[in-house]
Amino acid sequence: MPHKKKSGTGERRVTLKTIGEHLGLATGTVSAALNGSPAARTIPEHTKQRILNAARELNYQPNYFARSLRLQRTYTIGVITEQIGDPYGAVVISGIEEALRDTEYLFLTVVHRHDRRVLKNYSKMLISRGVEGFITVDTSIEEEPRLPTVAVAGHATVPRVTNLILDQRHAVRLALTHLLGLGHREIAFIRGQTTSSDSATRWAAVSSVCEELAIRIRPELVVQIEDDLTTPQLGYPYAKKLLERKQPFTALFAYNDLAAIGAIYAFQEAGLRVPEDISVVGFDDVPIAVFSRPGLTTIRQPLAQMGRIAAKTLIDRIEDRAEYLPEIVIEPELIVRSSTAPASCKAWIKIDRQMLTSEASS
Repeated sequence: MPHKKKSGTGERRVTLKTIGEHLGLATGTVSAALNGSPAARTIPEHTKQRILNAARELNYQPNYFARSLRLQRTYTIGVITEQIGDPYGAVVISGIEEALRDTEYLFLTVVHRHDRRVLKNYSKMLISRGVEGFITVDTSIEEEPRLPTVAVAGHATVPRVTNLILDQRHAVRLALTHLLGLGHREIAFIRGQTTSSDSATRWAAVSSVCEELAIRIRPELVVQIEDDLTTPQLGYPYAKKLLERKQPFTALFAYNDLAAIGAIYAFQEAGLRVPEDISVVGFDDVPIAVFSRPGLTTIRQPLAQMGRIAAKTLIDRIEDRAEYLPEIVIEPELIVRSSTAPASCKAWIKIDRQMLTSEASS
């Protein structure tokens, strides 16, 4: 059994020299074998195995600070996100973590909440800490970054940035074709907040597809999110605003799942049934969508997969294993659950009666 020397402060740290002395080998030989350097090719296989076994037995822990100085590498990437608590970003980051789990890389995460000053400062701080590249999530990039970067939900064409995007037109077409197939013609929309990097692109897709499918977008049936919340409360006040305008609609297409679930609550509070009176379609397919009541029909973005693709793409760039790609397009999928059904106009009879009752009582 190997003998571990101890000092007055506890167990002595096992180094490459310790392993070399234990095996009667040069420190350089041990280093080459454990680090997989080109020099390791000259080391006999049985000697490599002895070194690996000794490293395990002695509980050798590499000194990454020393290794970083020697190789001028940190094996660290920076993840820049709008916020961590929202279901969208959380699932993307979980995909990044999963992809990095079996690599030497780790990641540092910062949150900017769409504050440009904070975003700029945090980017500089991550560079000063030696990150070798960036992954951004729901973050608009306007200037060429100093390091290789993959942007999840990025849209602007910026040198050195690979934009990982969803096919927004196809996604919107899936949602609206589904509603048209159910007989819906009067469709309301909740637009995304202007700070979200997907918002403008998705609304442009909605406008284009509506024209293509001959769906009229009524201004009175469009509301825009102005809050920055990470709960279904996000859509609640905007659905109420739509009802207050007294313009009939039989379906709602919301910017994201949180807005859609909040809207469902507002409709139910008003005495309307989903989907019998109003159908609702969300976007993203975050985990809570399947547990909504009713289960939410939505457009699925493979968020965890997008995180995995972003991490692999960035590492391949850092390691020079792949050429730079300006864009990677991800295909969406329509997930049909219980929040959509054939169109009905009965909802507006209910609303008109409620309005008449309210006016009479006042």
